[in-house]
Amino acid sequence: MIKILLIEDDPELALILSNYLKQHEMSVTWAEEPYMGLSLLTQDKFDLIILDLTLPDMDGLELILKIREETPTPIIISSARDDLMDKIIGLERGADDYMPKPYDPRELVSRIKTILRRTTKIETIDNLPQDKFILNDTTREVLFKDNVLELTAAEYDLFSILHKHKNTSVSREQLQYDSEHISDSSSVKNVDVIISRIRSKIGQIDRDKTYIKQIRGVGYMLVDK
Repeated sequence: MIKILLIEDDPELALILSNYLKQHEMSVTWAEEPYMGLSLLTQDKFDLIILDLTLPDMDGLELILKIREETPTPIIISSARDDLMDKIIGLERGADDYMPKPYDPRELVSRIKTILRRTTKIETIDNLPQDKFILNDTTREVLFKDNVLELTAAEYDLFSILHKHKNTSVSREQLQYDSEHISDSSSVKNVDVIISRIRSKIGQIDRDKTYIKQIRGVGYMLVDK
């Protein structure tokens, strides 16, 4: 797994990035202030650093110099500051890339992979397993092949349960009882109807493969291999 050190003082953004990168086989260690980040660098080895510039106690541009005294680990600057000089100085001081906020987390993943390939820190990065479905429990959206699946609350419930247990069968009863938006008193046949709608929506994006398979006498299985 790719190990990322995130030096960022915005806890909400740190949580969003940590959760998203985790879905791409990247573990994130969060430091909310510069000296904590420097301390972590002495305690562990990281594959890449994501660094905000506007930090308490020390500016990110100054922090880059201190990081470079300790390690050649690649650095991606992640900053809301849009001053061209910040970008120039950051790159001159040893950063590998600069991403102005706000940005799409998918682009961040792409930049990370590109940098790690270039610096040969991880030679097998392209062989890492990739999740075909990316779930955002906050917005209750599912990203599939760069398309957002428009799911109802009940549809998202069932899909998230299948995703949690992907590549293993889940009974209709479990799908019904674990869903927050399906009444316990409703028929399990209602599960079949909802699954059918989900499969139809996935099929509008990819007609060549069946991702949700019916397991005779049991229930359903999300195939994500």
